[in-house]
Amino acid sequence: MKTILVVDDDNMNLATTREVLSDSYKVVLVKKGQQALSYLENGDCDIILLDINMPEMDGFEVMEKIRAMERHVDTPVIFLTGDNDAETESRCFKAGAIDYIAKPFVPAVILSRIGRILELEELRRSLADRLEQKIKEVSDIKSKTNRDVLTGLWNREYTEEAVNTMLNGGIKGAVMMIDMDNFKLINDNYGHIAGDKTLKMFADTMRTYSSEGDVLCRIGGDEFVVFVKGVTSKAELSNRAADIIRDICAKIKDCGYETDTSVSIGIAKAPEDGAEFAKLYNAADKALYYVKQNGKNSYHFFSDKLAAEHDRGEKTVDLKYLKDLMNRADSGKGAYLLDFESFNHVYNFIRRFVERSNRDVQTLLFTLSENSNATPDSTETEAAMEMLESSIYTSLRRSDISTRYSSRQMIVILMDANSVNGDMVAERIISNFHKLYTGNKIRIDYGIACLDSKSGTV
Repeated sequence: MKTILVVDDDNMNLATTREVLSDSYKVVLVKKGQQALSYLENGDCDIILLDINMPEMDGFEVMEKIRAMERHVDTPVIFLTGDNDAETESRCFKAGAIDYIAKPFVPAVILSRIGRILELEELRRSLADRLEQKIKEVSDIKSKTNRDVLTGLWNREYTEEAVNTMLNGGIKGAVMMIDMDNFKLINDNYGHIAGDKTLKMFADTMRTYSSEGDVLCRIGGDEFVVFVKGVTSKAELSNRAADIIRDICAKIKDCGYETDTSVSIGIAKAPEDGAEFAKLYNAADKALYYVKQNGKNSYHFFSDKLAAEHDRGEKTVDLKYLKDLMNRADSGKGAYLLDFESFNHVYNFIRRFVERSNRDVQTLLFTLSENSNATPDSTETEAAMEMLESSIYTSLRRSDISTRYSSRQMIVILMDANSVNGDMVAERIISNFHKLYTGNKIRIDYGIACLDSKSGTV
């Protein structure tokens, strides 16, 4: 049975209302506004009949307080009034009433209006429930499409949108790009079921070290990304990265996998390293690449890489200096490395190749400098370096090698090339660079020297 709360300071009106409504509804009668509010704090009703003219607190004041109650914000209210002028009617509807009934009451009118309003309210609630259910279904579908099936983490598309929303709202943080080293060996040696189990363990470990608001993402394969919301402290990020590496490595060891599987992490901070996800992702990827090329099983900040480049960028070098640098002995059997900090390994690899094949190798050194009467800012210089990098990548063969020496210089090693070929490649790189860089503040120069196939010197 529906419940009706009647608020009226007139005993006759209360008695009449009860007589008219009690056969069809449960009727609760109160004489004061405060009594009505006290009842509504814990009690429920389906409709409220509220007298306007009452002592201590009139109907409009009571109405305002009712609407401030979360549980009764949508409960329909009908005002009871002896005034049926247009001004009173307008004020009733502005206050949020769904209808008003003029005194003295006409029983048939009260029953008709209450019945109609309760039917409409039931329909409204039904539609609201259906809409809420549909919204939930759509949300569930969207959530599933944005989730990685295996790990339950977000996918790249959702992560980019979510992170950009936070960054645009002024939220700081950091992107961690996390990758398992030698994960393929787990699949190859122990099967894909073991590989899937390891990926799920990886995802669960990331959840352990995440906080509310962090965005956890599986890019694909064994590559994961975490946006650490609100944290930019290098010490705190370092501790979290170290904890993740230590925990995951311990769990892999407990599984008994003999694959030397470890974890590498690249870190980029917002807004220092980028104010949008794509730039942060690219920066974290470069930091991760540094870890991969320098022993793995560690973490590295992109800002540290930039700082090293800028330190070297304080001065330019010539090919003689480069020769002396690369002639440092390297007794190890390190793999082909492209990071400058390990460039001597690359040089020794090439030297071994030259000694065995007796072929010519050319070294190119590209330098970006300021044009006279022009001073490019750091943003333009970095953009120009990226254009140079792109030009080199598109101009070289797969057998050639390139690396950044600093924020203004790049080194290229051309395999199986004489000086004529080297000059041709250099001019092609410069031509491609000028197609990308259309400014007038930066010029590009290059030097070329041959790596002697007999002595191993430049």
